[in-house]
Amino acid sequence: MRDLLKIFKALGDETRLRIVYLLMEREACVLEIKQAMRISQTRASRNLGILHDADLLKARRDGPLVFYSLDTKLIKKNCAGLEAMVKQAFEMDQTSLLHRERLKRPMARSADDEQHR
Repeated sequence: MRDLLKIFKALGDETRLRIVYLLMEREACVLEIKQAMRISQTRASRNLGILHDADLLKARRDGPLVFYSLDTKLIKKNCAGLEAMVKQAFEMDQTSLLHRERLKRPMARSADDEQHR
């Protein structure tokens, strides 16, 4: 019961639901989520952390970046049908569709990245 409450609390926020919908497209790092949704890195990190703590996401480190993906095994175990509900809720939402299109683009380099090259 406690796990289910944690999941519902994590999903009780529009930004986190939009992130789940984005991650149904593919795994992504914080910077890609930030760029796709046009939110701050802090906000993206905080919301990814909440989803991860609720065991909805897996994290994979690749150098300095952490890539997040949906933990479909645990989602099916704890709340079967979640992906279908999220997909149905957002598949006609223009903002979410725009976020997914942005996620497909290469990650933009910031001025800080260019200085370190």
